[in-house]
Amino acid sequence: MKVSRLFDPKPEQWGLRGDPFLWDELKEKLDCVELPESEDELKNLLENEIERSLEKPISYDGSIVIERFKHGGMSSGGISLKYWKETGIPLLIRRCFKP
Repeated sequence: MKVSRLFDPKPEQWGLRGDPFLWDELKEKLDCVELPESEDELKNLLENEIERSLEKPISYDGSIVIERFKHGGMSSGGISLKYWKETGIPLLIRRCFKP
């Protein structure tokens, strides 16, 4: 099974308005990647892909704005790394490893 399968369905809540666009980008980038065998491997894979997409370390505190995710509105393009660390990545790991 491919990692991209974990991205369906989309979450109902997000951190900031750019997070759904990062979700879609990660899903597309991971379409050909096989699921890792452990939770730690999946976590590392997701964190590394997020860092590549955002050109920021996952440990960065706070939110950032990504121009390609701007689609109108004041907070458009905002990415919450807190959301990804506390909600997004754990959700994807649960979908893979927790019944």
